[in-house]
Amino acid sequence: MVQLRIAVRYLFARKSHRAVNIISRISVAGVAVATAAIICVLSVFNGFSEISRERLSKLEADLRIEPLKGKTIPSADSIAAEISQISGTKQILPVIEERVLAIYSGRQLPVHIKGVAEGYAEMAGISDIIIDGEYSEHPGEEYNKATLSVGTAINLGARPGSVEPIILYAPKRVGKINPASPASAFRTDTLEIGCVFETGQSEYDTDRILIPLEDARAILDYDTEATAIEISLDPAANSNDIRNAISNIIGDSYKILDRTMQQEQSYKMISMEKWITFAMLAFVLVIASFNVISTLSMLIIEKRDNITTLRSLGADNAQIGGIFAWEGWLISLTGGIGGTILGLILCYAQQWGEFIKLNGDPSQLSITVYPVLVKWSDVGIVFALVCVVGLLIAAISSAFAKKIR
Repeated sequence: MVQLRIAVRYLFARKSHRAVNIISRISVAGVAVATAAIICVLSVFNGFSEISRERLSKLEADLRIEPLKGKTIPSADSIAAEISQISGTKQILPVIEERVLAIYSGRQLPVHIKGVAEGYAEMAGISDIIIDGEYSEHPGEEYNKATLSVGTAINLGARPGSVEPIILYAPKRVGKINPASPASAFRTDTLEIGCVFETGQSEYDTDRILIPLEDARAILDYDTEATAIEISLDPAANSNDIRNAISNIIGDSYKILDRTMQQEQSYKMISMEKWITFAMLAFVLVIASFNVISTLSMLIIEKRDNITTLRSLGADNAQIGGIFAWEGWLISLTGGIGGTILGLILCYAQQWGEFIKLNGDPSQLSITVYPVLVKWSDVGIVFALVCVVGLLIAAISSAFAKKIR
């Protein structure tokens, strides 16, 4: 195509005016820097999202069954026994979650308790997140043991090994209440502090306490009920096949959630922040691309004699406009390719060398460097954006070139 060949020649040929050369390079650099910035920022969000997924998986099961209506699953133990017959399941554990009041050494704190059965430590990988004490599923000498989140331990001033137990209070679900004795309206449970865990996620670290399932049932007046059933799978198991098999057993009264669905709001928030940032940086890219219009305007004026010659040779407005449309698109494409390469180099350099650190006291941070994860789908989206913006610039440049006589 003649227009493309002429546009390529204009792109690489030295201009007669030095200012045109400088502005042209600035235009390409502007597009390249904006493109690299978008790729780097999206990759950082991907890195944080992956870390969040890894950290959340410490306390989230592969699959979780919850009731669609109501709060509990009746006969949860028998349902768990039925599910255990499905090939590919590893552990099936009923759990109970509720809000109660914790009191330790005169301090009070509303907490979120989770009653867990024996085997939960292996399912959740508790040993990887314990920062003080030792997790135990065996009954204590006097009291069963509670596992506190780091926020709960700090707010209550509690530490493993303390001789003073922690006391949990929950309103009675059944039975009569004596107005003359307000304390009779609550059920209590006393536990020894076994250990403290930290996941790096505020929703888990602020007010969580893990207690034995039998203690949770006792304080909440449950028998065989559970608020959920958590399931771990064999590494080679197909999650979708097992979900279908479970659905056939439990029917339509329950929902089955995988890891992502269990933390849907968290992932939606990260994704929303990512694409809002993308939209803002895309606007920066559009603004940077308008420098290309300035470059093309000066180039069109410089090539006025050439345009006149082409018209004399029979070129019409469409052909003249096509030359500078290709020119604008090539400038944007050159900047986009350069920016993509630069962005990938920076991202992989950060992955390898971890050069950029997070501000703050390293001892207080769960991660100390900016995490980066390159997704080629994001790279494709960014490059497509560059091409679309280039086509817009090309259309504007073509319209301007057609008016030159």
